[in-house]
Amino acid sequence: MGLIALGVSGGIGAYKAVELARGLQEAGHEVVAIMTSSARRFVGPLTFEAITKRRVITDQFAAGTNADIEHIALASDIEALVVAPATANIIGKLTHGIADDFLTTLYLATRAPVLLAPAMNTNMLEHAAVAANLRTLEDRGVHVVAPGAGYLACGWIGKGRLADPLMILEALTGVLRSGLTLSDRTILVTAGPTYEDLDPVRFVGNRSSGRMGVALAAEAGARGAQVYLILGPSRVPPPEGVDVVRVRSAADMLRAVETHRERADAIIMAAAVADYTTTEIPRAQKIAKDDGTLTLQLTPTTDILQGLGTWRQDRAHPVLVGFAAETHDVIPRAQAKLQGKRVDMIVANDVSRADAGFDAETNAVTLIEASGATAIPLQTKRAVAGVILDRVDAFLQRAARTVASQST
Repeated sequence: MGLIALGVSGGIGAYKAVELARGLQEAGHEVVAIMTSSARRFVGPLTFEAITKRRVITDQFAAGTNADIEHIALASDIEALVVAPATANIIGKLTHGIADDFLTTLYLATRAPVLLAPAMNTNMLEHAAVAANLRTLEDRGVHVVAPGAGYLACGWIGKGRLADPLMILEALTGVLRSGLTLSDRTILVTAGPTYEDLDPVRFVGNRSSGRMGVALAAEAGARGAQVYLILGPSRVPPPEGVDVVRVRSAADMLRAVETHRERADAIIMAAAVADYTTTEIPRAQKIAKDDGTLTLQLTPTTDILQGLGTWRQDRAHPVLVGFAAETHDVIPRAQAKLQGKRVDMIVANDVSRADAGFDAETNAVTLIEASGATAIPLQTKRAVAGVILDRVDAFLQRAARTVASQST
């Protein structure tokens, strides 16, 4: 279950959105509430904050670091945007691309599925302008939960009541299920650095945080995959709902990959595996400092990705994806790895960039395939993970068609 953005606009049905927030949590989702200025006339932000345990977003330009681009970060993180109640005013803004507050700006920025639950007076709901706006949004792929009929706050009896929160929750479940593009697939992801111990205190390692691999695992899980995350010594918490295998050294990671590779439909090697390890067994005691120099003899570790390419041979299954973290000649080096390691795709990134290197929240990569190279501009690592998994899904579908044609 992922993060759901709950947009609350200004209508009497806003009080039901509190119940919906609780229902979303009980279904296993995290919830972030976004309230328009009109919504706050009906329900106070503190109510949603108490339920969601998150800050309620009420101002697009709130003071604070990067507050003015918060809608972009959230747009990449959410699994869905639910607007309940959706008034005639907010429906009109969404239809015509008007972005004058946080909620409408988030709608334009996100590529997550959107679910609207309209609520208004009967005549407003049946007005040609509102009806046309709803049809336009549905034509664009927005999902709509029809309002119920009964006594309205204005005193009328008719259609226009906010749908029951349980119905909205059921509709959202259906929407999310339709987006499970990796359902019944098993994805193996490696993430983080490896540490090659010298003694109980010191080790040889690298600056990888594991954020990119963890984002891939989270995105694969959100798409319905069974995910095995082989995670090196990283401080980034793994996502909920994935099977985590903790490792420390390159040898540990090799053993874990070989243990789980047979069950995988795709293997994504996002870990920064050490290229060298010590020739000696780690010292049992701390190496004492003296006035002389210390010489370490290092030996190459086993190339796990190349080993996977050799193991797979010319089969299309599993899909193999590697990473190339480079500081110069990024594209040529990644292209050489694609050919030399016999994999389907190499994700190349320039780790010398402060905004796309190790431990950054964002990334900019180039996807290197036999058919060519595709540059992915700077965005959150979760968004980059989505692009990578779109390509993995395409490889899987292509492999399935190949198998089907061979069996006929």
